[in-house]
Amino acid sequence: MLKGEQKKDLSMNYDNLIPVTGIIRNIAQTPGNCCNQMVTVNTTNGINNFMLSPNTTVIGNTQLRTGMPVTVFYDGSRPVPLIFPPQFQAEIIAPMRNDETVTLNFFQRNLTAADNSLRLNIARNTEILTLNGQRFSCQPGGNFLLVYYSVTTRSIPPQTTPRRIIVLCNPD
Repeated sequence: MLKGEQKKDLSMNYDNLIPVTGIIRNIAQTPGNCCNQMVTVNTTNGINNFMLSPNTTVIGNTQLRTGMPVTVFYDGSRPVPLIFPPQFQAEIIAPMRNDETVTLNFFQRNLTAADNSLRLNIARNTEILTLNGQRFSCQPGGNFLLVYYSVTTRSIPPQTTPRRIIVLCNPD
C-alpha cells in the first residue's frame, strides 16, 4: 500500500441496503469530478437522484442509459442530505427487463428468504453468477442473493423460478 493510501473496506452489510425501482430519466457528470455521475430515476413515488462513484456496482457492467428500468440499492445507514429530490449514494444498480422484479435478501439453504417473502425454485436455465459475473457452481442458499424474476405463485411464501441469481459472497 502506498503512503497516504487507505485500505478499502470490502465488506458490506447487505441488510442495510434499500431498493428503489424506476426508470432512468437522466444521467449527468458530476461537476468537477469526471469519475462520478448523477443518475435521476423516476419512481412511482417521484424522482430520486443517485450518485454513482467508482465503488458503485452495476450488475453485468451494463452501460446505463435513459429509459432503462433499474433497481438501485443504497445504504440506509448512511447520512443523506436534506434536499429535494432525495439524493443517495448508489451501492448496487441492477438493470432489468420491463416485466422483471429484482429483490435482495438473505436466502436460507432451502432457498426461502429470511423474511419469508419469497421461495426460489431453480431451473436448469437459471443463471447463477457471482457479483463479478463468474459462474457460481455451489448451492446459492445460505447467502445474500440478488434475484431477478417475473412471476410468482400466490402461495405463502410466494414461489418463483428466477431468470438470474447474483450471489453476494462475503470477502474472506
